[in-house]
Order: sequence, then structure tokens, then C-alpha cells
Amino acid sequence: MSESSSRATSSAPVTPFRVAALQMVSTPEPARNLAEAERLIAAAVAKGAQLVLLPEYFCFMGHKDIDKLGVREPYGDGPIQRFLADAAQRHKVWIIGGTLPLKAEEENRVLNTTLVFDPSGTERARYDKIHLFSFEKGAESFDEARTIRPGTQVRTFDAPFGRVGLSVCYDLRFPELYRRMGDCALMVVPSAFTYTTGRAHWRTLLSARAVENQCYVLAAAQGGTHENGRRTWGHSMLIDPWGEIVDVLDENPGVVIGDIDLERIAAVRASLPAWRHRVLDCN
Repeated sequence: MSESSSRATSSAPVTPFRVAALQMVSTPEPARNLAEAERLIAAAVAKGAQLVLLPEYFCFMGHKDIDKLGVREPYGDGPIQRFLADAAQRHKVWIIGGTLPLKAEEENRVLNTTLVFDPSGTERARYDKIHLFSFEKGAESFDEARTIRPGTQVRTFDAPFGRVGLSVCYDLRFPELYRRMGDCALMVVPSAFTYTTGRAHWRTLLSARAVENQCYVLAAAQGGTHENGRRTWGHSMLIDPWGEIVDVLDENPGVVIGDIDLERIAAVRASLPAWRHRVLDCN
């Protein structure tokens, strides 16, 4: 039995753990984005957040796809990575750093990477986005494979309240990834969904991942019209194991906040034991 399950079924009262998702409208200037991220982290901490999730590419949204090559960092060093570690240590919170571009083996590509830092500023997990977005509709055209090398490994980490599963944006459309994470108390989805795809599918997909895995899902999104002309859907939210929205923000920068309640997970799984009824192995 996982730590999250054992705590959820304990007879002793369990103190909820407060988590926050930051919504941003990132720009082509990393310094401005880091300053905005710092402001929002401080706001989340002031509301009691103990874990803060940033959106995909919180640090940079360039005018062209190839612009991210100019701000990529080697793994383990760079101003964006130092910012995340320092913010976690300064505010004494867990920080899941949305994504940032790390150097890949190929000169013309990057890894779209999530890094996790604990309250001491120590890195605790890394996830490289596996599924790469491609979309064509009218004037909208996206193909992440042109500039991103996909990751290959499913990643989770142990937080004080249980296991946390890591995913990024387009991963949300692939439920087998989340099944392979195992018994999680929380799954996170830093994102930059387009306005078109977000309006059509965002809430449905997030709710499905929460309901089918009977855990909380926390999504931090880009949300608004960016300086490069792109419009992102926003609607950062926290969803509970029954599919109920705990908190949501439609557009513009801000903070979504709520509690991870292990007793709520246990109650949902006891009344509808779908987690125990699984038969097929997704490996």
C-alpha cells in the first residue's frame, strides 16, 4: 500500500495540505516572467500554500518556436533553475516549476522539463514532457516536435501527503500515462493549452483524469493574450477525486488554491472502489 493510501485510511485525523496553481500570461522577456512568478508565489504562500505549481513555459513565451533555443539551460545550472530553487528555499514551500527549456543532445532542439524543489531548495524530481503537441486548424499551426525532443520516462515523487504524478499539457490526452503513475494523491498538469483546444476539451480531460484515478488534479495554465499574439485558454483549477472543481480562475494572472484532503480520497474510494476493481495492466 502506498503512503498516500495508508494515510488516507488511517483512523487518526489528517491535516489537509494546501496547494496552489499559478496562472500567468508569459512574455518573451524571462526577467519579467520570473518577477511575475515571484509575485504570484508570494501571493500563494500568503494564502497558506505549501506546494506551488507553475504553468508550462512560465519563464518564456517567444515570438517564434525557435526562440526558446536562446534561453535553454544546461541541466543543473542556469538562472531559471536557480530562481526555482531559491524561491522554494526562501518561501519554505514545495515548487513544481512548470516547464523550462533544457539543452538536448541535438543543437536545434530542447527538452521541455519540469523540475521539483522541496522547501530546502533541493531538487527532488525531474520530468521531460513525453507527448508533443501538433495541431492544424485555420491559421493555427503547432508542431512541438520541430524544436522539442520528447522524454521517455514516467515520473512521480513523494510529497508529505503522498505520491505526486508529473505530466505536462498535451500529456493530458493520454490516460495510460496517468495509470502508469500508480496510486497518487495528486497529479499535476502545467499547461499552455490553446484557446481553441482548451475551450473544447480542457475541463473534460482534467475531470476524467481525476475521476478515473480517484485523486486530486492540479492544473496551472497560461491564460490570456500574449505579446506574441497567441491566446491561451487559462482556467487553471484544482479538481477533487469525485470530479468536483475546488477552485478555478478563467483568464489573466492569479492564484488557484485548495487543500489535498486524504480523507476525501479515502471516502471516494470506499464508496466507489474502482481503484480496487481494475483488472487490466497498463504497462
